[in-house]
Amino acid sequence: MVTEANSMHLREHGSVLAAVEKKALVWMAKRLPRWVSSDHLTLLGFAAMLLAGIAYWLANRNPLALLLVVLALGVNWFGDSLDGTLARVRNQQRPRYGFYVDHVLDLMGTLVLLAGLALSGYMSPLIALGMLAAYLMVAAEEFLATHVRQVFHLSFLRIGPTELRIILAIGTVYLLHGPWVHLGVIGVFRLFDVGGIIAIAGMALKLVVSAVRNTHALYLAERLPQ
Repeated sequence: MVTEANSMHLREHGSVLAAVEKKALVWMAKRLPRWVSSDHLTLLGFAAMLLAGIAYWLANRNPLALLLVVLALGVNWFGDSLDGTLARVRNQQRPRYGFYVDHVLDLMGTLVLLAGLALSGYMSPLIALGMLAAYLMVAAEEFLATHVRQVFHLSFLRIGPTELRIILAIGTVYLLHGPWVHLGVIGVFRLFDVGGIIAIAGMALKLVVSAVRNTHALYLAERLPQ
């Protein structure tokens, strides 16, 4: 479990790769040229997410565009994960600005990514829409919880943004082999439709667990007098 604090809230990151990732990010942040700023990295991460969504859309005509998706996901990790680390290493934190801008761009980037998937032919538009709705619900609950409990959780069941990028990249590469998976007697389905349904179920589980946990904690913290 990696826990970091700023003047607004704690950031809890308990994913599988969190500890290793933090060491790697700090190592890179200390070696970046001084002219590279956190804002540059934030914009790089956002642009890469937009590129990933566009590349999914282009893959509808040329499957080789899927390789561009994988590259864009790697660049997105670099920019989106390193911007905050760079600010902390240089002691240039702007907690409210950073939190707001980072997550607003994440919301926009996710919209474009899922729109690209919906137009790619590799995922049903309805499932892509369901993923977007589930993501927005989870994000809204986490933002509300951060406001009232001052803790922002970056992972669930030891899966965080980096692990999700890796899973998505592996699935994207597999699409070059074929977009279909055989589920025994159940039938044959598009790989990303199956993955999308699993993702929706996972986000729904996180929403319910987090809502119950936070409601219980707030109830205990604000008991009415007997």
